[in-house]
Amino acid sequence: MSWAPQTRIDLPEKFGTDAFYASMGRAFVTMCAIIPILFLIEALDVAIGPGTLDLAGGIIPRHLDGLDGVLFSPFLHAGWDHLYGNAVPLILVGTFALAGGARRFIWSTLTIMLVSGVGVWFVGDPNSVVVGASGVIFGYLGLLFARGFVERSWWNLGVAAFIGLLYWYQIYNILPTDRAISWQGHALGLLGGLIAAFLFRRRGGAAGL
Repeated sequence: MSWAPQTRIDLPEKFGTDAFYASMGRAFVTMCAIIPILFLIEALDVAIGPGTLDLAGGIIPRHLDGLDGVLFSPFLHAGWDHLYGNAVPLILVGTFALAGGARRFIWSTLTIMLVSGVGVWFVGDPNSVVVGASGVIFGYLGLLFARGFVERSWWNLGVAAFIGLLYWYQIYNILPTDRAISWQGHALGLLGGLIAAFLFRRRGGAAGL
């Protein structure tokens, strides 16, 4: 009787495999490519008049002409400092979220944008214009954290905990505050990430990412 050893199949979601590291690398490059687009948008806003694009594409709670901000507001920022503050966390959490699969990353992102954006439109300050990617960032954090439980992935849970420790000073921004930030967008983004983790969870097999 003859036999041949089984060939190990490297899955992108299996921690420690070549496919895993390749998936992480592609996700990182993709997220790094997105950031310059955000900077170009901000540069355009400054060029035509600071805040012009924010007013045109931001969420204006409970105003119909501000409802399109659900789609556009994550790409807009209230100045360079706002964009700088979101750029690095977006690359970090976005990389880990995207490495779990491009298709479910896209659907998860749309879910987060929808839950956060529509929620802010309903409960936000009607005298404000809400812009920024922070709702999506909190959504990705919630997505990774929930995946840790939903898919029994210690890797995702560990990543979420690590990022939470790095940016612990930002976590309180999901609570009501007097500062000029949309805590509702942060909290609802987190909720959107939790929902996306359940809706687009990987079924069957061991998921390591």
